[in-house]
This record gives sequence, C-alpha cells and structure tokens, in this order.
Amino acid sequence: MPTSKVKPKAARRRPRDVTKRRAATRGKGAAAKPTLLSGGNPQIAKADGDAPVKAYIAAMPGWKREVGRRLDALIVRTVPGVRKAVRWNSPFYGIEGQGWFLDFHCFTKYIKVAFFRGTSLRPLPPGASKHEEVRYLDIHEDEPLDEEQLASWIRQAASIPGWDGGSPRSGGSAF
Repeated sequence: MPTSKVKPKAARRRPRDVTKRRAATRGKGAAAKPTLLSGGNPQIAKADGDAPVKAYIAAMPGWKREVGRRLDALIVRTVPGVRKAVRWNSPFYGIEGQGWFLDFHCFTKYIKVAFFRGTSLRPLPPGASKHEEVRYLDIHEDEPLDEEQLASWIRQAASIPGWDGGSPRSGGSAF
C-alpha cells in the first residue's frame, strides 16, 4: 500500500517574498474594480474633482449606473461650474464659497438623492429626514424620473448657501 507523504505545515507555506510581491501587484495594471458596499454602494476614496465622481458612477451596479450618469449630466447642465467630490462613498456637488447642496447614494433597491437644505426648496422633495433641513428623493428602477422637477430643485439648491461639509478634522471639506 503506497503511503502518501504529507509535508510539514512550514514546508507548505509560500516563501514570504512571493506573497509580498503578489500583494504589492494587486490592483496594478488593469484598473482595480471598486468594492461594492452593502446595498451595492461603490467604495471610492475621498477625493475632489470630476474623476472620482466618474469612477463612482462607473462602479454603480446595473440600472443605477445609467441613472447616475443622467443625474451627473443634469447637475452639470443645470449648474455651470459645479464643484464635485467624493465624500463618505458618495458623490457630492457644491458651489465654491457656498458649500455642498446635494449628494446621492446607492441602496439595494433605489438611489437616494439628498438635498442638504431641502426644506428651502419648493415644492418640497418628498422624503423627510431626521436632519432638520435635509430632504430626499428616492429613485427606483421602474419609476419615471421627472427631470424638469429635479432640475428645478437642483437650481434652487445651488442658489442658496449649502452644507459646509463639517470640519476638516471630521473628513468634511468647507470649501
């Protein structure tokens, strides 16, 4: 009866330099795909500008990606010179010197658009918040998007002082 030789555990391990080399090359070459957090929200590092927002939108799953593109295009068209950033794994939009007026975030069955001073908008966006001034719009896959109303809210939100993003220590950006 042949006997199988089992190598001792230490002999079965990969040499450390190979393991380190593999870890160092992960994510290089082809662009690493962002991790999707709970609800399918893309995990994108905090950064300013159009590129991180585009990366977030490109990583949005399924039907949400096209809605993200439409939202971004509508905001850019409605508010020339809008500032963009990714904070807390969400794209933020704001006005230089006024703060952030809007962000959006993926959830399992919808996209939540947050208007930071939403109680100042008319008509009020439909979703209430535990934060006094915030109002939400939830966008579901099979519901039509009223781009005319959304553009009106975006225009109104951009015309009033926004949220300053908190202190720099808390990860915000009071631009």
